[in-house]
Amino acid sequence: MSKQAESIAIVTGASRGIGAAIAKQLSQDGFAVIINYIGDREAADQVVFDIETSGGRAHAIKADVSNPTEVTKLFDKTINVVGIPNVLVNSAGIMMLAPLGDSDDELFDRTIAVNLKGTFNTMREASKRFENGGRIINLSTSVTSLNLPNYAIYAATKSAVETMTAILSKEMRGRSITVNAVAPGPTATDLFLNGKSDELIEQLSKMNPLERLATPNDIANTVSFLAGQKGAWINGQTIRANGGMI
Repeated sequence: MSKQAESIAIVTGASRGIGAAIAKQLSQDGFAVIINYIGDREAADQVVFDIETSGGRAHAIKADVSNPTEVTKLFDKTINVVGIPNVLVNSAGIMMLAPLGDSDDELFDRTIAVNLKGTFNTMREASKRFENGGRIINLSTSVTSLNLPNYAIYAATKSAVETMTAILSKEMRGRSITVNAVAPGPTATDLFLNGKSDELIEQLSKMNPLERLATPNDIANTVSFLAGQKGAWINGQTIRANGGMI
């Protein structure tokens, strides 16, 4: 594998929250980072600015991961701008919550399109483009084990992602490409905090024995381990980064 391929990472949904923290951490680890975003160019540019100010390399590329044509273009642009990527982190996702009986088709279809098909699209592309020795890291959720009300569709998409993760790891046999997932617990991001009362946030923060919410950096550190040489023996696994909640 070329040295160039070892140092390039695509992070989807990297303009904010956990994705932005992952992008910045991978930059600190020595990767040139592609900041994928769908709508907020200003936020994506800010992440690029933060990385470059710290001495790293980053480029923002717009692509809707639910659209396979745009995902193909995302990889094409990455190769044209910096080279063949060797790490993919699937952080793009949406969380639309409602009781299953009250969930409409739009909620279901959109959640499936972004969280499940979006991850499928990028995993499929990476499996074709990566040279030997790559890393594919998907973001799941610890809600898959909690079975909380209102999370049925969201958790179902992430359970499917975990299954695809384990199967793709076996399909990469002979290529030294690892495929893993990270399943955060409650994490202090806008995606998680929006719409929740202070009382509910406090309750959720106490569910793990460390008695706090995760920070985006907690999750980024876990991804960093899997993306680096020290995580090379971890494959086909889902790591529950939740402070012991489950």
